[in-house]
Amino acid sequence: MLAIVFKDVSNYVIEYLRVDSPIPFSCLNLFLNSSRHLDENTVTQFYSVDNLNTDNYFMNHELMPIYAKIAAQLRENIHQGTYQIGDQLPTETKLAEQFAVNRHTLRQAIALLKNEGLLRVDQGRGTFVAAKTIRYAIGKRVRYNQTLKGQGWQTRFQLLRILEVPADQAVAKGLEMKLGEPVALIERLGLADEEAISVSTGYFPLQRFPDFLAPHNIKIFREKQSISWFLRQVYGCDHIRRSTCVSARIVQPDDAHWLQLPLNQPILLAESVNVDQTGNVIEYGVTRFRGDRMELFFENDLTEKRDASPWLQTWG
Repeated sequence: MLAIVFKDVSNYVIEYLRVDSPIPFSCLNLFLNSSRHLDENTVTQFYSVDNLNTDNYFMNHELMPIYAKIAAQLRENIHQGTYQIGDQLPTETKLAEQFAVNRHTLRQAIALLKNEGLLRVDQGRGTFVAAKTIRYAIGKRVRYNQTLKGQGWQTRFQLLRILEVPADQAVAKGLEMKLGEPVALIERLGLADEEAISVSTGYFPLQRFPDFLAPHNIKIFREKQSISWFLRQVYGCDHIRRSTCVSARIVQPDDAHWLQLPLNQPILLAESVNVDQTGNVIEYGVTRFRGDRMELFFENDLTEKRDASPWLQTWG
C-alpha cells in the first residue's frame, strides 16, 4: 500500500492520493510522469500506508492555503460530474460568495486548476471545464482522420468553401508556381465529437489537376471527406508531407466564428507543403487549430524501409 502526498513549494499539502493495490514501480513512475499535478513547483512524498499518520495528514490539510482548499473542492466537483466537460462555472462573484473569499483568492484557485488542465478561461466569456486534449502527429503521411479516430474521436468535416482562385504571393510560393496562376481552394471545418477544432484551407494547382473542381469530383470529395483518399483514388498520387511550419497567432474574426472562440484567443497555425510520390508539390495548406484543444507533436516514421547509406554499403 502506498500514499502519495503532493505539496507545493511552501510545503502545503495540495492533494493526497492513496493507492490501495500493489503496483509495479515502473507503473508508478509512468503515473507520476503523466500526472497533471506535477510541475517544477510540486514536491512529491511517498509513505507506506502503515507508517502514514493520517491525523498528521488532516492536520496539514487544515493548514492548506484557502485557495488550495477551494481548488480541491472544485476538482472533486469536476471528478464527480457536478461540472462536466464544456460546462461553464459560476461567475467569479458567485464563486467568491459561495466560498466566502475575495476574488483574488478565488483566482488563485482557478489558476491552479487551469495549470492542471481541468479548466480553461475564455476572456470575456468565463471559466469552463476543459475537455481532453487532442494529440495530432505531424509525420510524413497526412493522416488527420486516422490519427484522431485512433484516439477514439468521431471525426467529420464541414465543407465551407470550394472554388477557383488566383494564387496570391503565399500560395504561389508554397506551390512553386507563378503569381496569379489558377488554383483550387478547399476550406473545411474539422470537428471531433461534433466540436469544432480546426479550420483548414488547402490550395491545389489546377494545371496539375485540371478537373479538380468538376461536379462529379466535388461529389466524390463531399462523400469521402478525405483529401488523401481523393487524391489517391481519383488521380493515383500519394499525399506526403514535405514541410510544416507551426506558429502561434491570435484568431482572426472568420475563424473565431467557426471555432467558437473569442477574438483575443490564441490558436496554432500550421502551414504545410505536401508532395506526391515523385516529389512534385500538390498542395499548400494552412490549418488553424484551437490552441486550447490541440497538441501538435512531430514524429519520424522509422518503420519504412530505406536504402542503406553509402558507408554501410562500403563496409558490407
